[in-house]
Amino acid sequence: MAFSSPASARPQRSPDEVEDIILRKILLVSLTPLANPGPAVAYLELTAAELLSESRPLLALRDAAERLLIDRLSLPDPPAGSPTPFAFLVSAFRRAADEARKISTIRDAALRARLAASIAHLRALILSYARIVAGNPDTFPSQPGAQHPAAELLVFLLAEAADPLDPTPGPGAPPPPGFIDEFFSGADYDSIETAMGELYELLRQSVDKVSALGDFQRPLRVLRRLVGIPNCAKALVNHPKWIPKNQIMFIGEGRVMELYSVLGAFFHVSAIRDREFASKPDVGQQCFSEASSRRPADLLSSFTTIKSVMNGLYDGLKDILLTLLKNLDTREKVLEYIAEVINKNASRSGMQVDPLKCASSGMFVNLSAVMLRLCEPFLDNMESKKDKIDVKYLFCNNRIDFKDLTAINASSEEVSSWIESINNEHAQNNASGEARFVESQEATSSGKNSASSQLRCSKKNFSFVCECFFMTSRVLNLGLMKAISDFKHISQQLARFEDDLESNRAVRDQGGGSPQLEQDITRLEKIVEILSQDKLCYEAQILRVCS
Repeated sequence: MAFSSPASARPQRSPDEVEDIILRKILLVSLTPLANPGPAVAYLELTAAELLSESRPLLALRDAAERLLIDRLSLPDPPAGSPTPFAFLVSAFRRAADEARKISTIRDAALRARLAASIAHLRALILSYARIVAGNPDTFPSQPGAQHPAAELLVFLLAEAADPLDPTPGPGAPPPPGFIDEFFSGADYDSIETAMGELYELLRQSVDKVSALGDFQRPLRVLRRLVGIPNCAKALVNHPKWIPKNQIMFIGEGRVMELYSVLGAFFHVSAIRDREFASKPDVGQQCFSEASSRRPADLLSSFTTIKSVMNGLYDGLKDILLTLLKNLDTREKVLEYIAEVINKNASRSGMQVDPLKCASSGMFVNLSAVMLRLCEPFLDNMESKKDKIDVKYLFCNNRIDFKDLTAINASSEEVSSWIESINNEHAQNNASGEARFVESQEATSSGKNSASSQLRCSKKNFSFVCECFFMTSRVLNLGLMKAISDFKHISQQLARFEDDLESNRAVRDQGGGSPQLEQDITRLEKIVEILSQDKLCYEAQILRVCS
């Protein structure tokens, strides 16, 4: 018997008829004219005619499942309000899961196994066509201006990544259980590459110009989940905006890396203001306006909030980079990305930084914190790992140019002597003489004199510990140390303007008021307020978070 109910309760259906009912429910189709036509169920008249011409019954069976699915998706001129092809496939996946649960009550083991196999077959087809539609939205007809499938996919990912503590509610309903995992896990790289390209761009846009108090946590969780899927990780590092090649008038390559790379948008999230490309909400305005009149407890609460969200950002970005670094297919691209960020922002080490040419202080403070987290495993056990740190990396690596730096703690004579000893050792170990030469301009301890020597560099792959150590040292120089210098400068400016403000107020209180004096006082009050907010934003991120 097909069902557990007694045969006398209703006529017994054949296995084909039971399968037909279930598959039609999943696909929302009919092969016979509908008594009460509705927008949900589609009458596939042409498909029915084809089946009859092939002397086949008008039943939705497993061997016709793909034809039925294609014809259902190919209906011309979908009515207004009808779901997009991708949304239809997601709903069909949900209905397939529901039907799979229902058949568990069927007592006939043979029938139950047949139905389970048919549903599983259709479910696999649904997932396959969902991937096709996600990568090629024009494969099937849809309403003009319909949302890109990648946008629908992102809504599902964000909904699954929702947390009760998020500042805003999720953007939509979550997908059917298991859909996201099966959508990605069963896919090969070629089938999802195009969809992932669009998805990563939308993910980047979702955190574009979002501050530390904005909703960046959900997109960060989505990115962390995606990089854990090998093909999605590969799609990320092969994305055109992994290392963007944009050339934008008046915008330097360093800024482009921050504004347009997928990871750059996440590294831009900060409590430190970026005046040229402001993020919202404004942390200074929201947390530190009129700070002089606020209770210490209020300021402490703001510091605590910023510390919490920034540590969450640092941990998330560290997990993302670490996952990519552990993947042999993506490791090299990650090191290349970090090196590009460093090289294209080398001018941040100067006294004056052009904010249109270089990435923001917020990005580099974030990168400093993340790189330090990547270094933690070997910094905590430095004695056992120090042999992996090869000083020849300064002269022989092919990623970062250290030769123009003046921070090497050695005189030109000491550097020349060291290079000579390395070359002698190299000559002894490489009797064949196969070596390449690179010029290294070494700075004196004062940073004003230099000596030029040739260091013979054999082709060598430096360990990750070595690369991470020297990259982190350079990032700290461009990021955290530079930010501390900026903080000191802002503090000095603030003190100077506060003195000027007090002096002007004293003159006014002594009866020497004038319209010009009032204008000066108003101007100074605004400057002091802005500088006070800036100082507290820096303090919140570099002193209370990074300390």
